[in-house]
Amino acid sequence: MSSRAVLHAGPAVGFDQPFEMLSACHERVRRSLDLLARLHAHVGQHGVDSQAREAAADVLRYFDLAGPAHHEDEERHVLPRLRGAGLAALAERLHAEHTQMTRLWALLREPLMAWTRGEAAPLDAALVHDYVSLYEAHLAVEDGQGFAAARAGLDGPALAAIGREMAARRIT
Repeated sequence: MSSRAVLHAGPAVGFDQPFEMLSACHERVRRSLDLLARLHAHVGQHGVDSQAREAAADVLRYFDLAGPAHHEDEERHVLPRLRGAGLAALAERLHAEHTQMTRLWALLREPLMAWTRGEAAPLDAALVHDYVSLYEAHLAVEDGQGFAAARAGLDGPALAAIGREMAARRIT
């Protein structure tokens, strides 16, 4: 099971294009979700071997570090603009899904941590499925409707300010 090469490949965009950066992050989320599903199947067949330990560490790294920063970007820069555009129901749905993803991640995290240490730990297939399914549906809505609506009407200086704020939070 190769994880690192697949997990870190992706579009090269910078914070000077904040909505393109959010979309590129979605590709990394999708790869991490795929890795999580493959990891679960791998452990079921082969146990917690060295490949499983490495893949579990990669999944944890993404959803512990990049995932929360990405959600914060959306909470700060996408959801308020959706509310301002009269799409409060969409904003509330996306916010509720962020909350649900955080709750599910907390349940997934402990078995994955055990796997990084080479320890056997049960991970419910339904939990993996629920997390992956929720995230995939969420990404589709953001990509299909949320980002375009949030970006509408923003000029270059506004986009630059968003990008600077996103970048600054990752430095500190």
